[in-house]
Amino acid sequence: MVQSIPQPHPEARTQGTRSQTLDRGLQVLQALRDAGGPMSIAALATTLGVHRSIVYRMVRTLEDHRLVARTSEGNYELGLGLPSLARGVSHSLQSAATPVLTELANETRMTAFIVVPAQDEAVTLLTVEPRHSMGHVAYAPGMRHPINRGAPGMAMLSALPPTAEERPEVSTARERGWAYSHSEVLAGMSAVAAPVATRTTLAAVAVVYLETRDRGEAPLRLGERVHGAARDIVSDLP
Repeated sequence: MVQSIPQPHPEARTQGTRSQTLDRGLQVLQALRDAGGPMSIAALATTLGVHRSIVYRMVRTLEDHRLVARTSEGNYELGLGLPSLARGVSHSLQSAATPVLTELANETRMTAFIVVPAQDEAVTLLTVEPRHSMGHVAYAPGMRHPINRGAPGMAMLSALPPTAEERPEVSTARERGWAYSHSEVLAGMSAVAAPVATRTTLAAVAVVYLETRDRGEAPLRLGERVHGAARDIVSDLP
């Protein structure tokens, strides 16, 4: 008797241990994030390079789980289920940071936020906007940029051992405890950030604002305040 040997599913042979279906679903979410607004099925299909019927099945499944939502025009955008999932990410960090960010935002009248590393990117995890402000910069969770650009990324790098390739600004941040950047992530905007570093956590607390004439004074003043906020968050982490 010859025993037949089970053959792997075709998808398993081509993708190894990866799921092509899940990968495409995540690509849909990333495309909607990068677009910054609703997209049609046709636009998503073009972006992903797949047939519209495949995209349709993807978005309908994601819609069932409230990860995408359909607009009145019939296009699709990121859904309200995503923030619910995000609340479970770095829960202890978010719990420790929320009251500190609230105080920082209201005191400086600037948007305050927490950034975490994701491979070679800096990703905004949590933001708090000031309650009473004539005008401030909106900075939504999920925003990302190269970790070696912008004050939050440089602040996180400053908490790591020095490298030969690091920017001089990272070395400066390591010495004084906070980093400053201007027009590196958002044109015309400045940011000041300080590292939040423990044995198990690496993040940065930051504020973002529109540059004014007191360019030399604002970073110094904010640097000490943000550095203090970072210490407060660290003291509340497990």
